[in-house]
Amino acid sequence: MTETLAPNPAPPVRPALQRSRTDTMLGGVSRGLADATGIDVVLWRVGFLVLALTGAGFLVYALLWVALPAAPLPAGARPAPLDGFVERLHVRLTGALSGSRRR
Repeated sequence: MTETLAPNPAPPVRPALQRSRTDTMLGGVSRGLADATGIDVVLWRVGFLVLALTGAGFLVYALLWVALPAAPLPAGARPAPLDGFVERLHVRLTGALSGSRRR
């Protein structure tokens, strides 16, 4: 009896690591991490809350908020009030890290 093996299914494609602009509680960091890793967003949010209670969570979240690029804004959606400020910080940070800072 000959068995035919089915080809291995492709692993699920995860989106690029970026902040969400639609499912946010503060800056969209937890949703972006959840989408990129496959770990439930609630676990990421609880993790940041626990880190915040130890004192490190606020700093880690703020750094990720600035370091992660924002996802494209859906048509008809309005940007959050802090989006422009965070985007300018992100551009400066990535420019400084890539060595393309203006002199």
